[in-house]
Amino acid sequence: MEISLNGKRALVCGASRGIGRAAAQELAKLGCAVTLMARDVDLLHKVRESLPVNAGQQHAVAAVDFASPDELKKRVYPVLEQNGPFHILVNNTGGPPPGAAIDAVESEYLQAFSNHLVCGQILVQALVPGMKREGYGRVINIISLSVKEPIPGLGVSNTIRAAVAAWAKTLSRELAGYQITVNNVLPGFTDTDRLRSLIALRAREMGKQENVVAAEMAASVPLGRFARPEEVAYAVCFLASSAASYITGINMPVDGGKTASL
Repeated sequence: MEISLNGKRALVCGASRGIGRAAAQELAKLGCAVTLMARDVDLLHKVRESLPVNAGQQHAVAAVDFASPDELKKRVYPVLEQNGPFHILVNNTGGPPPGAAIDAVESEYLQAFSNHLVCGQILVQALVPGMKREGYGRVINIISLSVKEPIPGLGVSNTIRAAVAAWAKTLSRELAGYQITVNNVLPGFTDTDRLRSLIALRAREMGKQENVVAAEMAASVPLGRFARPEEVAYAVCFLASSAASYITGINMPVDGGKTASL
């Protein structure tokens, strides 16, 4: 099976670092023209400079802060006009701060809901008409393993990620008739800045060294290690390709076997 995305255009959110950056790089390797979206314009330009252009594609950047849905709504249509229509949307947003669900204040839930679900809705509504015209659409949400098993200490994230998964499942049914697929990728422990911050937090709470906590977390994974960001990106690329044309509405764990549930 050969996967090619030549001639396809993707909008990748959270593309300045971590899983988003890895997804952008792997999509570009397969021939996709990628528009990178995140807050830090300087980082976005650095990522764009690193993207392959072997298929003659052109990449673009769009600096947007998902903390403001109104800003996103204003920015997305000019981006669409300049670089679209997009065949692939990779929804990827940094997770809410850690903490127990019971301790979270109302604004934390509201902000997380806005960042993850409301902004996703804005992007889908903007991009889906073009996907329909192009006859090709892939909506891929980078969520979390907490969709299957809540993660201790991530109360707000657990709650909002589950809401996004339910939203995606609903969309998958609504858009299937247009041959637009909607799927979720659920990363487990992945070697990113967010994981390192969680390790540091757990180390402080437990009174342990960070390397000890990291080793314990890695040992809890059947494969015995953390994922590399590009390993999550490979799943994104598969779901973005024509090889996954009959797959929609699923939650795909990329977790090294950590999930105990089916």
